[in-house]
Amino acid sequence: MKTIDCRGQACPVPVIATKKALEESGTGIRVLVDDGAPRENVVRFVKNRGYLVNETAEADGWSLLVTGSTTAEEAAQSNVTASASGDRVLLVTSDRLGDGPEELGYLLMKNFIFTLLETPQQPDRILFLNSGVLLATEGAETVEALKQLEERGVELLACGVCLDYFKKKDQLAVGQVTNMFSTAEHLLAAALVIKL
Repeated sequence: MKTIDCRGQACPVPVIATKKALEESGTGIRVLVDDGAPRENVVRFVKNRGYLVNETAEADGWSLLVTGSTTAEEAAQSNVTASASGDRVLLVTSDRLGDGPEELGYLLMKNFIFTLLETPQQPDRILFLNSGVLLATEGAETVEALKQLEERGVELLACGVCLDYFKKKDQLAVGQVTNMFSTAEHLLAAALVIKL
């Protein structure tokens, strides 16, 4: 069984290395990763593609034993097909809306998110990048509205590198941490992307 060592690697390297190793191996692999976002991202990636994963804590990180599933390729294909079938994705790259005064930008973004609760059409997914991740962290006025959207089935994904940059990863209050590989997949598979 092939072992890949992704300890010390930043997003999205562990996911991409796992993807390549699975494509080459076809059966199963062992992935060594750090705790936190690298482990979560790799586990989510392989599970979304129909693989089974056994996680074992080790002194210097985690060992993820990824074993093939007869439906792994089908799961990956259906995941992409489902995304391409009409997903509406909001790409939020700032905690402000527009280019005017900062205070007005914050108010407009907050109002936009609250307004989403009242619109008949909801996005399928909201991707938060750059300072947009701050909208989903503890203390943000938008957290409760985002929680309501999540309860209605809107998937909320916040960039792990961005959360690290702002030193807010442990303060994510709603949604899940994601990586650039998954972000790129969601954007490329979406029927409609709206950048705020």
